[in-house]
Amino acid sequence: MFNNQVVWITGASSGIGEALALEFAAEGARLILSARGEDSLRLVKAKCDAVSGRDNSLVLPMDITDEASLADKVELAKAWGGRIDMLINNAGITQRSSCLNTNMETYRTIFEVDVFGQIALTKAVLPSMIEQGSGHLVVTSSISGKVGVPFRTGYCAAKHAMMGFFDALRTEVDHQNIKVTTITPGYIRTPISSNALSGDGSAYGREDTEIRGGMDVSECAKVIVKGFKSRKPEISVGKGFEMNALWLKRYFPNSLLKIAARQYAKMAKNNDLS
Repeated sequence: MFNNQVVWITGASSGIGEALALEFAAEGARLILSARGEDSLRLVKAKCDAVSGRDNSLVLPMDITDEASLADKVELAKAWGGRIDMLINNAGITQRSSCLNTNMETYRTIFEVDVFGQIALTKAVLPSMIEQGSGHLVVTSSISGKVGVPFRTGYCAAKHAMMGFFDALRTEVDHQNIKVTTITPGYIRTPISSNALSGDGSAYGREDTEIRGGMDVSECAKVIVKGFKSRKPEISVGKGFEMNALWLKRYFPNSLLKIAARQYAKMAKNNDLS
């Protein structure tokens, strides 16, 4: 299904982005790998090319928040691949801090990366998909894009925004043969918490217990690609109790609020985040 398809993945240097790149390489896709760190991307490229058995990927470093540079990045991507069949907006950053202890600048940083950067790149790629008469736009959201989670007020707000934006976009482009998929991961074993921001914008630098016990990232990527093949508009992926939050929010919202309150107390005690 994905053989020789041009798939552009942001946040491809680690975590879900890297795992998806490897999964798509096994499917024979041509990969455009983007993130800020070029050295890390080259390591991912080497792994992907080894899996595919050919030089089948492009390292395209970029800062998703540098909106002025995105048009040039799109042209470079198209010049290499001839087209862009799928864009996976996977770049992102989270936080670990209470609302009272989070600077407004930290909130703005999260929104620049997780919201405005994704929107800007999507807008830059969309015209070429309309012109070619097909395409697939994807965003990695989160269970936190569906429910509120303690010490992630900015992250939850950003991921809720992305769910709303891409759900609305789906209604606008469906008639143009362009698919839109939202991914809602639970706890996946990635560096996301270690790379999180503290309230003052400094590096959090610790791994959450929940992340450590989460789904293997390679297994996560396989579930996501299977969801693409099944043409699911929303792909939920994870294995822990947090996955139950999706139906609890719909059918038993008061119960979910009580669980979240207990989670706050536990996290505040264990991580000194209050």
